[in-house]
Order: sequence, then C-alpha cells, then structure tokens
Amino acid sequence: MLGKSITEKYLVRLKLCTPIIFSIIYLVTLIRFFISYHRTQQALHWWSYRQSMKLFQEAEKIRDGLLQESFTIRRSLEMLPVDDVKLSVQKTQDCLKKIDNFHESLVQLSDRLFPAYLQDSLPLAIQCVLEPWRISHPHKHFHIDMPTCWRHESLGTSLTVVRTLEELLRITLPEALTPISIYISLEEQKNMGHLIVRITYPDISTLIFYSRLLELKLLCKTFTVLTSGKCSYRNKNLSLIWHLWW
Repeated sequence: MLGKSITEKYLVRLKLCTPIIFSIIYLVTLIRFFISYHRTQQALHWWSYRQSMKLFQEAEKIRDGLLQESFTIRRSLEMLPVDDVKLSVQKTQDCLKKIDNFHESLVQLSDRLFPAYLQDSLPLAIQCVLEPWRISHPHKHFHIDMPTCWRHESLGTSLTVVRTLEELLRITLPEALTPISIYISLEEQKNMGHLIVRITYPDISTLIFYSRLLELKLLCKTFTVLTSGKCSYRNKNLSLIWHLWW
C-alpha cells in the first residue's frame, strides 16, 4: 500500500510538471528561432548594404571616369579640322588611343558588374575575378587550383559564390604591403560544390585580428541563406581556412 501511494504521488507530480516542461521547451525553441531570425536579418542587411555600396562606387567611377572620357573624345573629334582630308598621324593615333582606353574601361566595368564566363564555367569566372586581385596585390602570393570541367550551376548560385569570395578577400586582405599567401581551390565532393580558401598571415596577431571580425560571421550566414549550403571557417597555425559547400 505504501509503495502504491508513493507511485501515485509520483504520477501526480509528473502530470503537474509535464505542462511546465513542455512550456519551457517551447519557450527555449521560440527564443532560438528569434535569435536565428535576427542573425539572418542582420546578415542579409549587411550583404545588401555591401552590394549597394559596390554599385554606388561603380556609378561614381562611370560619372568621374567613363563619362568624362567620352566627353574628351567627343571634344577631340569636334576640334579636328573638317576641311582637312589628310589628318595628321599624331592626331589620328591620339583619338585611337583614347577610344581603345575607353573600350578597355567598358570591358572592365562589364566584368565587375557581372563576371565573365560565369554563365558557362564557374572555375573560369573565378579565375577572371581573381586576376585583378593578383595584379593589384603583387606582394601577395595567390595559388589558384581550379578544375578544367565543372557541372552545370544555376546562375544565381554561381554569382553568390563569386561575390562571397570577393567579399572575403576584401575583408581579410590588408591593404598594407604585407606578405600573405592565398590558396583557393574548387572541387566537387558527393555532388556538392566545395570552395576552399586558405589565407596565411605573417604573424599570429594579424591572424587573430582578421579572424575575429564580425563581418566574417555575417558573410558566412549570408552564404548559407542564399545558397542553402554550408559555411565554416577556422584558424590553423597562421592560416584562416574557409570551407564553402553548396
């Protein structure tokens, strides 16, 4: 009888505690959901701002560069003597040089707005995007390992991968003449694209500074949301290693 009484009391207490336990679980789940939602919103707002600033800078380059250059070419043509059939070789070469520079500027602008080869080959697009980085950062060593063939990729996903790589380099590469090694590899694993980025810094203090930037967490979160993929990064020795799966 005593054992039965204790069991009955235990069951009564369990029945009383069960709603409380479920309420706690529901509350914790709800809090986690709102935290995740807030982080996602924060990451997407950050990404939108970065892309908006990039477009703004491109527009400024057009206003201050291409438009001015086109005006200069037009003025040069207007000043050529209309009654002189045999124009001087020097004037002709000057006009041709200005037109060639203008054309090259348009090509560079086109590639910045939408990377070349992106619609046909992600590896080629990544190599084209990285080429200006190699030229503008001659003191940094780039090692790029891209496959010769690649699967068919949706245009939106390919663009997100390329833009993520660009943002990662902007965030983690200092402008100072610091010797840094950058290794970038693209491969396919179990029907998933896998991009590896390893940035090796000259000292531990530089590594710690860049690895703790809030922008890296926002970038990683944005990539996972936009591609439904995975993103992770870690420190090893003097390297910051990124893994992107999609």
